[in-house]
Amino acid sequence: MLKFFFFTLLATNAALFAWHRGYLNDIIPSDREPARLQNQLNPGKIKLMSASAAQTVLAAAAQENGERLPPESSASTPSANGTPAATPAPTPEKKAEAIACTEIGNFLPNDAKRFENLLSALALGERQSRINVQEVASHMVYIPSQGSKEGADKKAAELRSLGITNFYVLQDNSALRWGISLGIFKTEEAAQRHLATLNSQGVRTAKVGARNSTTNKVAFQLRNIDLDARGKLEKIKAGFPNQEMKACSK
Repeated sequence: MLKFFFFTLLATNAALFAWHRGYLNDIIPSDREPARLQNQLNPGKIKLMSASAAQTVLAAAAQENGERLPPESSASTPSANGTPAATPAPTPEKKAEAIACTEIGNFLPNDAKRFENLLSALALGERQSRINVQEVASHMVYIPSQGSKEGADKKAAELRSLGITNFYVLQDNSALRWGISLGIFKTEEAAQRHLATLNSQGVRTAKVGARNSTTNKVAFQLRNIDLDARGKLEKIKAGFPNQEMKACSK
């Protein structure tokens, strides 16, 4: 009985030795290298490629099959040497250019106060200012100052000789003192038409001039505001449809 166990153990050890040495590969295939690699199907067709190349192949296959790559496939892939590929630096946002000066108006006092209260939300500080508005109240056809009362009276006599009687001598303390007004009109076009009529009657020295007057209206000037503030300003202005927004004149 002891001899049986001895020879059985000896045979087992001999079989294990032969298997480790590969003597039994023809009978029992090994799953170790290099035998495992040699047992693969078409080992010569196996090619090594970088992770980026593999990603390209996977994307093409997925597109052909109408599939979508899993979210992790879109993450940054390692480079060929195994180190993570550098993530492209984000493109810096272009800084919005500030608008030099925007003017909005003209406001009557009550509207101006309401508009100014809404502007306070923009916190513009010294970049916000208000100005009194000068409006052209009318246009006058006139003959420039004659220098004295005597000169004005002489010019008035010439006008009467031409059949023109609708005029009056200017006697205020302005630059037109001792000039002659030949008519005041609401629009410049109307004043120009009247001047043409006077010219046809023989009046050669008359002119058209605007009569400016400072009103109780105000406008607001906003300087160095960015596009974001400009957008908020336009929303505020929408509540005042009769007001005009334009570049500052000065």
